[in-house]
Amino acid sequence: MDSGGENVTGERLRAAREAAGLSLSAMAARTHYSKPLLGMLETGHRQIRPEHVHAYADALGVGSALFIEPMDGERAAAEWIVRAAASDIGGDTLERLELAVDDLAAGYPTTPPGELLVSVRQHLGYAGRLMDSRKTLGQHRRLLVTVGWLSLLASTCHIDLGETSASAARGHLAWNLADEAGHPEIAAWCLETRAWQQLTEGAFTEAAELSRAAQAIAPEDSSAFIQATAQEGRALARLGDSKGTYGALRRVARLVSGLSTPDRPEHHFRYDPAKSDAYVATTLSWLGDPAAESYARHVLADLKRSPTVRPRRIASANLDLGLALIAADKADEAADVALAAVDSGRLVPSNYWRVSEVVSGIEGRGAPDAAVVREAFRDTYRTA
Repeated sequence: MDSGGENVTGERLRAAREAAGLSLSAMAARTHYSKPLLGMLETGHRQIRPEHVHAYADALGVGSALFIEPMDGERAAAEWIVRAAASDIGGDTLERLELAVDDLAAGYPTTPPGELLVSVRQHLGYAGRLMDSRKTLGQHRRLLVTVGWLSLLASTCHIDLGETSASAARGHLAWNLADEAGHPEIAAWCLETRAWQQLTEGAFTEAAELSRAAQAIAPEDSSAFIQATAQEGRALARLGDSKGTYGALRRVARLVSGLSTPDRPEHHFRYDPAKSDAYVATTLSWLGDPAAESYARHVLADLKRSPTVRPRRIASANLDLGLALIAADKADEAADVALAAVDSGRLVPSNYWRVSEVVSGIEGRGAPDAAVVREAFRDTYRTA
């Protein structure tokens, strides 16, 4: 970002403020500019000066690094693709950045996606500055890979937030960086992530095809290969393809047999064998298999006993159990577990459709508690 104000639009100021979760009133208190003035800056009715930009940067606590990487996902992708051809860096700094990326990926299961996205953007901004320093070709590739993982994580957060176009742009950026760096695992994760997005949008055939494409390019011993195989099974379950679903589940079981627990099992891009049962429970509940109920109960019990608290995974497990209970004609209990998922406050927009599905199933069985779950959902997720 230019240190002046001429290249910073009001839209970028507003996006930076909203990404930090601040209202205009809160920003006015932090910058000591009036709320009306800030509103005029953000809507383009007043000229943006360098002191305004610096005030925003200081108030957001991340310096000008936040503005190096634009808030708009599509524009960010375009800028990064241009940068990828020529950039420099030095040694220890890059290693610290790589470790920070691992920390962010490990924080994914427990950090609200909007909050995590702010941190990812800050690191992308920092990496943007590093792109202009000197480095060896090997270090250049490491930086491309690091930014590729950051972009992929950003894409995942955008999916969770229901921000389709930004997610697609981030994913496209990660795909280009994977190609530039010769990193097939990132490329495979790009396709797998896109498959998940298609699945949440009800495009089940496209999700299955993207999952197969991810498997075709992923190293066979990689987490991306296992995850893409599991994703294919879930898509086929939604399509009602029992044979294909069970085949995918068997392949995943073979892949994870003997697989050791990674040093950071909560890492989003490292497959934890403990996830396998959770994926089986989801897949069987979506397929309507009678075994889904016992699987889902087992997964939920294990998660509650685990020394590592994973509230988002517990919420999803409750939804799996709720759907399985509906199939078993236990609508009253389904309402109880669905309410537990809703009341946790840990559901993200990409999972809202699953709540609706369970509530509709409860209503279809004539259980009166469906209205209770629906009302609790509206109260807890008012922006849904």
